[in-house]
Amino acid sequence: MNITFRQLRLFLALAETGSVSAAARVMHVTQPTASMQLREVTQAVGLPLYEVVSRRVHLTEAGQALARTARAIAGEWDAFEQLVSGAKGLTSGRLKVAVVSTAKYFVPRLLGSFCKLHPQIDISLEVLNRDHVITRLRSNLDDLYVMSRPPEDLLLEDQILMPNPLVVIVPAGHRLAAKKRVNMAQLQGERLLLREKGSGTRMATDAHLRQLGFVPTAVLELGSNEAIKESVEGQLGVSILSRHALGAHHDGLAVLDVQGFPIQSHWHLVWPKGKQLSPIAEVFRGHLVGEAKGWLGVR
Repeated sequence: MNITFRQLRLFLALAETGSVSAAARVMHVTQPTASMQLREVTQAVGLPLYEVVSRRVHLTEAGQALARTARAIAGEWDAFEQLVSGAKGLTSGRLKVAVVSTAKYFVPRLLGSFCKLHPQIDISLEVLNRDHVITRLRSNLDDLYVMSRPPEDLLLEDQILMPNPLVVIVPAGHRLAAKKRVNMAQLQGERLLLREKGSGTRMATDAHLRQLGFVPTAVLELGSNEAIKESVEGQLGVSILSRHALGAHHDGLAVLDVQGFPIQSHWHLVWPKGKQLSPIAEVFRGHLVGEAKGWLGVR
C-alpha cells in the first residue's frame, strides 16, 4: 500500500473538516489536486473511504479507521518535530486547544501571555459548546481541553485551574438589586433564563436548584451567554451565569446577593489519561496553571 505522509495529512484534514475544498485550504493545495490525491489514497487502500451526501463528506468504516491511523501518525510526527526543535533550542511548533464557550472569557488572555513568551508557536484555539468539545476529546483531536464539567465516562488527566463561581444576575434596576441576602423564594415569580441543556453551566445550575428545592415558575433556554446577558438587560428575566461571563464591565446588570450562591464550580484542564503531552503542550500546561493562580478565581 503506497500512501505518502502528505496524502495522510490531506485525508486527515478531510476527516476533520468534512469537505474536500476545506481540506485543500488546510493543506494549501487546489481543490482539483486534493481530489486527485484523495482518489489515489482510495485506490491504494482498495476500499471506499468516504461518500458525499448533501455536499458533506461522511467517512466509511474503513475511512474512520484510516483517519484514526493518520491522526496517530501525525501526532507522533508532531511530537518528534517538537523534540528535535527543543534539542536545537528552538520554540517553533503547533499547539491545539479546545475550550467550552464560557472559557473564551479568560483562556485567550492566558494564551496571549504564552504567545508573548513563545511567538514562533502556531496556536489553534477551538471555542465550542460542551458536547462538541467532548466529541473532540473522545477523538483526541487536540493537545489540551478546558471545561467546567469533564465527562465522567472518560479516563482523563484532570487538573483544576481556578474557581468558576455561578452567580444570579438581574437587570441593574431590578427591585432586588440593592438588597442584601435575597432568598430564592423572592425570585419565585421571575422567568429564569438558562443555557441550553448539556452545557456545563446548565448542569451545575440544575443540580444546585434541585438541592435547594427550587422550581422556577418559567424557564427560557438560550444558546449563548451573550444572548442571556442581553435578555436580562432587556428585563426578560433573571439568570444564573459564570462570573467570568460578565467580564469587567456589566453596567446594565447586577449580581444578586442570594442565599446559597454563588454555586461553587471550577475550571478544569483535561486530556486523555495515558496521553503523552508534546513538549509544547507540557510547557503550555505549566504556563496555564501558573497564570491561573494569579487570577484569584475571578477578574
